[in-house]
Amino acid sequence: MVQRQELVDYVDDLLDADSFQDSCPNGLQVEGRLQINRLVTGVTASLALLEEALAFDADAILVHHGYFWKGEHPSVVGMKQRRLRRLLAADANLLAWHLPLDAHPVYGNNARLAAVLGFQSEDRFGGAPPLGMVGRLRRPMSGSALARHLASKLRRVPFHVPAGPETIITIAWCSGAAQSWIEQAVALGVDAYLTGEVSEPTVHIARECNIHFFAAGHHATERYGVKALGDHLAQRFALEHRFVDIDNPV
Repeated sequence: MVQRQELVDYVDDLLDADSFQDSCPNGLQVEGRLQINRLVTGVTASLALLEEALAFDADAILVHHGYFWKGEHPSVVGMKQRRLRRLLAADANLLAWHLPLDAHPVYGNNARLAAVLGFQSEDRFGGAPPLGMVGRLRRPMSGSALARHLASKLRRVPFHVPAGPETIITIAWCSGAAQSWIEQAVALGVDAYLTGEVSEPTVHIARECNIHFFAAGHHATERYGVKALGDHLAQRFALEHRFVDIDNPV
């Protein structure tokens, strides 16, 4: 069991949250009970995740995608009202860390994605502090073989632009919606770039710059950081922890 503020302060320090200029508040977003014994983690604080967490009688729900994004309409109506009403009625805490959880070298989304896929990280790129990683495959493979590997490990068939060299050795990756960083990957001279989403210009850039591009799903590439962080917190503070994976094909 841990006091709410002790947990928030610990994660803020662990993830160096103050170093990031983010588009949402990091840390405690909705205040609930003071003592935390049961923790649920998930990618996005959807109503489906809240219901699963509250069925587990979670004291705190920790996510990568929380609430109160910049540019969001401030009125508490509709979907927002239903989510907040459910949390407040249950006296449950909502905790969220966005960019800090992408970047962490051990518990971050990109570090854990590398561990799942067997990528060897050699450097960082993208953002300040940098979020993405650069490295190489454990063993060289063709673009189609890497697509099959991604599908097997992430349980989602990736979108693939097969525009790079016949054999992929080097790769850059950044989880989530980092398709706009493909030109940074091109500048790094890697054979392939992996992220979660794709936009219309991405295909043309990949083709014209001769780089393999893979979009393996925003949700699918960001499952692993929040789960790893939850496992760490459970061990450190003797918490009951459950990771809830709410399916999302995007």
